[in-house]
Amino acid sequence: MSEPVVPAVPDPAADQSSLRASWAIQRRVVWALVMREVLTRYGRHNIGFMWLFVEPMMFTLGVTALWTATKSVHGSDLPIVAFAITGYSAVLLWRNMPARCIDAVEPNRSLLFHRNVRVIDIYFSRLLLEGAGATISLIVLSVVFIATGQMDPPEDILQVIGGWLMLAWFGCGLAMFLGAASERSETVHKLWHPVSYLLFPMSGAAFLLSVMPPEAQAVLTWLPMIHGTEYLREGFFGSQITAIYDMGYMAICNVVLTVLGLAIIRVVSDSVIPE
Repeated sequence: MSEPVVPAVPDPAADQSSLRASWAIQRRVVWALVMREVLTRYGRHNIGFMWLFVEPMMFTLGVTALWTATKSVHGSDLPIVAFAITGYSAVLLWRNMPARCIDAVEPNRSLLFHRNVRVIDIYFSRLLLEGAGATISLIVLSVVFIATGQMDPPEDILQVIGGWLMLAWFGCGLAMFLGAASERSETVHKLWHPVSYLLFPMSGAAFLLSVMPPEAQAVLTWLPMIHGTEYLREGFFGSQITAIYDMGYMAICNVVLTVLGLAIIRVVSDSVIPE
């Protein structure tokens, strides 16, 4: 009689080793794509990769100077400089990410010939780059203006970090969703730029939600990014403002965008043919 077949017992150590090896490969691939993107976009001349954060700093400083020169009214007694930096930096964070991920696969199609490079790695590298640039810009500008006395230090630095991370998550989810959708339809590319400009004045960058009429508040609170901006500003200014936000609602929106984005990326990955 033949001996009974004993089913193989999964080896947890082997699974963990495989996960560690896959994670190591993923890190190397994404980092290589980041370096390639930096060289392709900024080159080795002039200030090179420093344009990564100098460019968003220039945009933020330009808006700050414009608001200061025109004595823009934002519905509070907060200094224009602090208000502009916190608001426009947040806009750059979530708006630039989709702009870089839309139509990102086509110019990098030849890279997919390599076995370890996948569509999602292209998106991850661009998201990491944009997030790093906007974050460094905010930190540098805040430190400079705090040191020169034009801004007060944040009242709750942990809340500022939390709000910034939520806005970054929103930007990543939106970017993956729109980036993958743009591979299925050219309409996404054509619509995003005008839509992003329309969203800017409604994103809470130039006003506090508490000063808006109740009817406007009811409409504006449907926009996820305005909750992150309000939460971020409360961390900066604390008791000086009355912030209105629902971070639970924003988290749900972020999860939905992320899941939809990953699902469409999966479909796109199966349909893209490497060159």
